[in-house]
Amino acid sequence: MTVQTFDHERLDVYRLSNDYVARSFEASQSLEGLHRHARDQWLRAAQSIPLNIAEGNGTRSLKDRARFLDIARGSALECAAIQDVLVTTKGIKVQEDAARKAMLHRIVAMLTRMAMKFDGVAESSAAYADIDYDYEHRFAEHEHDTQDTPEPSIVTG
Repeated sequence: MTVQTFDHERLDVYRLSNDYVARSFEASQSLEGLHRHARDQWLRAAQSIPLNIAEGNGTRSLKDRARFLDIARGSALECAAIQDVLVTTKGIKVQEDAARKAMLHRIVAMLTRMAMKFDGVAESSAAYADIDYDYEHRFAEHEHDTQDTPEPSIVTG
């Protein structure tokens, strides 16, 4: 008897994100007190990664699929930020954080490539190569200084 699987279960990024969820749950067991809010947010964000991958992979529209993959990517980046907060506040150790961060880097890279593939919207960066961004910034910064007349003041009576 063969076991049926869903399409998303065959994706490496889905399997890796589930592994990340398991490691996050394991690491979060010791978080309590002041760290409980970060723990709860971390677990929600971690679970959001594989859930959005699965939901996105089930859509028929490529644009929708890219949108769900972008949401999963955002959740992975949120997990990285939460880990930073937990390291800073001594909720987790730097050594423990490194392995999970490496997983997140890989997940984000995979999701980025997948979303770009399904999004189908791309511009060549060569079109922007000749723009002097510093000049544009300087011009916008001093745009308000070129007015000839002062702003009207409010007259109180």
